[in-house]
Amino acid sequence: MDLQALKNKFNIIGNDPALNLALETAVRLAPTDLSVLITGETGAGKENISRIIHQYSLRKNGKFFTVNCGAFAEGLINSELFGHVKGAYTGASDNRSGYFEEANGGTLFLDEIAELPMLSQALLLRVLQNGEYRKVGSNKVEHTDVRVIAATNIDLYEAVKMGKFREDLYYRLSAARIRVPSLAERKDDIYLLFRKFTSDFSERYGMCKIALTEDAVAVLKSYRWPGNIRQLMGFTEALTAQESMKITPTSQRIVLDGATVARYMPKEQGPNLPAIYEGDKGGTLSDAERQAIFKAIIDLKQEVDALKAEVHGGKAPAPQIAGPAEEDPFEAEWQGEEESKPSRPVVHLNNYEVPEEPEDAPEGRTMKEIQKENIRRALIKHKGNRKAAAEELGISERTIYRNLPDEFKKNGERK
Repeated sequence: MDLQALKNKFNIIGNDPALNLALETAVRLAPTDLSVLITGETGAGKENISRIIHQYSLRKNGKFFTVNCGAFAEGLINSELFGHVKGAYTGASDNRSGYFEEANGGTLFLDEIAELPMLSQALLLRVLQNGEYRKVGSNKVEHTDVRVIAATNIDLYEAVKMGKFREDLYYRLSAARIRVPSLAERKDDIYLLFRKFTSDFSERYGMCKIALTEDAVAVLKSYRWPGNIRQLMGFTEALTAQESMKITPTSQRIVLDGATVARYMPKEQGPNLPAIYEGDKGGTLSDAERQAIFKAIIDLKQEVDALKAEVHGGKAPAPQIAGPAEEDPFEAEWQGEEESKPSRPVVHLNNYEVPEEPEDAPEGRTMKEIQKENIRRALIKHKGNRKAAAEELGISERTIYRNLPDEFKKNGERK
């Protein structure tokens, strides 16, 4: 087989080994009637592979239809594939042939096969097994002789495990598989395609062709091209339209450098576009930045702890995992005493109930005064043990220390 002649016939550009393997496999499978599953990203050229299979098969004189399974509403896809009879549903004013009837003796390319509803998958499986189908609204069994080539840009096996694709249909389709490599896997083909696209575009509009310097080619190769060949074609044509000019006797070609090309490179945003990790090249925080972040977190945490203590008023809420220890200006006065790590309360506003004040609390007292009273009572109960009191109240031991009643300030014991 002359691979270059094949590429010229189907307008395929590139010399990547994975691309060559896909083309060779297509030609080898073509003379059979096997169903073929073509996998690859959107825009990678899966339809070209299906046309090669048809043209090199015994059905090359038959019809070839492309059906995008994701382009039809769920209620209409069966009618498109298998046809319908008059009165089958509202709007069915006449009998209609489907693709399986029209493509009899030829090839049907089902793109985005994973988008087929489960019912349609069952009907497709029946056609693949014995060539039988029924039109929508009819009880008559029809027969067809169609070769099916399917394509998908998702992992069908994962779809099977998730219950979104029939396992029996998957195995029926995937016996013969062809994988089309993405443009990101064909780095050396990117500039070849660019030259082809800018040449075609400039000839069409009588403009100068665009050539790139080495650094400009590097810019092209550094991008991952998620839209593959379609995206590269659109980018090339837009770049040519904006940077080129009408051909003159003295101007036939324009050379662009990397800085110029970089201005036009796509800059998508979103979680589905992963960043490239480049080690420690500016990707880590400095010590000063980390310290500033930690200090801001600690300051915020201290304010939250104080607010929680006032809100709960001595009622210990459900325990949560404690956060990191915070620095305290009074730490020198705590030397030799083990720091406790009380549970942090979480207040759910939808379910929160205002804590009741002590029965003997006089009117007009502030929450701060009530907090101090709760701390005093807990210390009395635990005979001055600040750690035990903090655990009962659900606050930090430092909060108790900052609000320590005068009678407990001497050595942590009651006067």
